[in-house]
Amino acid sequence: MEQLKHECGVALVRLLKPKSYYEQKYGTQSYGLNKLYLMMEKQHNRGQEGAGIACVDMNAPVGTEYMFREKALGKDAITEIFDLVTPEWTEAQLYMGHLRYSTTGKSGLQYVHPFLRRNNWRAKNLCLCGNFNMTNIDEIFDKIVRQGQSPRIYSDSYITLELMGHRLDREVERCFVKAKEKGLENTDITRYIEDNVQMANVLQTTMTDYDGGYVMCGMTGSGEMFAMRDPWGIRPAFFYRDDEVIAVASERAVLQTTFDLTCEEVQELPAGKALIVHKDGSSALETILEAKQQARCSFERIYFSRGSDRDIYHERKQLGQQLTSPILRAIDNDTEHTVFSFIPNTAEVAFYGMMEGLRSQGLCVRSEKVAWKDIKLRTFITEAGSRNDLASHVYDITYDSLRPYEDNLVIIDDSIVRGTTLKESIFKILDRLHPKKIVMVSSSPQIRYPDYYGIDMARLEEFCAFRAAMALLEERGMWQLINDVYEECLAELLKPAVEQSNRVSAIYKPFTTENINIKMAEMLRPAGMQAPVEFVFQTIEGLHAACPEHQGDWYFTGHYPTPGGNRLVNQAFVKYIEEKQCN
Repeated sequence: MEQLKHECGVALVRLLKPKSYYEQKYGTQSYGLNKLYLMMEKQHNRGQEGAGIACVDMNAPVGTEYMFREKALGKDAITEIFDLVTPEWTEAQLYMGHLRYSTTGKSGLQYVHPFLRRNNWRAKNLCLCGNFNMTNIDEIFDKIVRQGQSPRIYSDSYITLELMGHRLDREVERCFVKAKEKGLENTDITRYIEDNVQMANVLQTTMTDYDGGYVMCGMTGSGEMFAMRDPWGIRPAFFYRDDEVIAVASERAVLQTTFDLTCEEVQELPAGKALIVHKDGSSALETILEAKQQARCSFERIYFSRGSDRDIYHERKQLGQQLTSPILRAIDNDTEHTVFSFIPNTAEVAFYGMMEGLRSQGLCVRSEKVAWKDIKLRTFITEAGSRNDLASHVYDITYDSLRPYEDNLVIIDDSIVRGTTLKESIFKILDRLHPKKIVMVSSSPQIRYPDYYGIDMARLEEFCAFRAAMALLEERGMWQLINDVYEECLAELLKPAVEQSNRVSAIYKPFTTENINIKMAEMLRPAGMQAPVEFVFQTIEGLHAACPEHQGDWYFTGHYPTPGGNRLVNQAFVKYIEEKQCN
């Protein structure tokens, strides 16, 4: 319903055979490029602000270009960058692609991946992209400044490029010293370096200090390639390899479609490990950081990843099926006078699960496609009233799809975050059907806390659940609790990040989920709406039962997997209170 952005989608392709092999077997000189394009299009859901691609031709003659890159902005960026590809790209063996959503508010072509660090030594050229958000970039910045570096741009992407590039330089120099000790000279030294550079060394000395969720991907001008996953397993990554190709993507189903694979043929990149592909095409999984307590992002399963993945499809159905009991309570078991529907489009699978759950109880239930995503608001209207009126028509309804004043309407969505679209559009348009009651169902639990690992929701006041809790505290005169939490957050921020705990969670402790549900319904129900509204949310226990391998739930529970998460949520509450005091 309310589009959430997140960082990002990655695609890597390493060809292991000569170009002639793919021409003869697949009838094209562009086999690698075609696969990269398909992988990126199948991950378009992961980033529509921009896209970039890069490649390396290890056989390019000296004095000619061997690393190519194209980047573009906008939802049509994939088409644009592949239109710019020249014949030289078909000679490459290594390909990299990236799709971007910003979670930091920074936009522009300079922030679009991949990032490229140039050098006359092939082995020192580094191209980097990733699906990541780092929570301690200030500390990393200070570290590389102490080393004598002066980054041109303050962002986690550029700072990571400079830090890793610095470590790559040191690794190349290590190999240079070894080559000289062996008595090698000139181009023999170059060959020795390219044959012996160890990207595991580079990653181990680069990534040790990072706090955040990430899948970091890179390639060098000499033909090294890698993909590394954070030690908590927060951000997803999958790979496939055979004797023809090695490929990496953010989603399993993308690799299945691109290479016509079964689920079992695709492997998940383990937390803390890197898939490293060497210049000669050999590859191995190497431990870069010891795995921490696993916190795979559950929002990937609920919302972000494509539902065509076998396991995600079943998990989303189960999330819907588990809600049948509270839904029946909300409508007083009156299925005869209830219509069931969903908000397009990502909640459709959860809707199927909800309907299966109802019918498994022997109930005869009615379903209709009540809501339609119709238009996108145009911003050429400047008057607030006109703009709000247009916003209320983003969704449309199927007229006469329920009996006015007789039928309840149950609508399921995958998540309710800010509530803005509900209040400004959906509830207003659904009320035109004159339902007896609207039951708004979320297949995910209440979102109460910011995410700092790659999802675009970083401010507490954005969440309708947080606003509802604060409103309840104020209504009940619990000002002291608000002040206590503020003071505790300030005290926590004086400690090292590793010693901090999430103090914001105390805001919710006086209330049940039902208390907050009722307040949210009151706050989000627009003025003049006739039908009463009730909210039904997934439980934390239900989430874990449906997605047992993805226990990362900090946006629901406040249980951040890394110290940086606790530090930033405390900062967010302090900022919220201080901004409110200023206003």
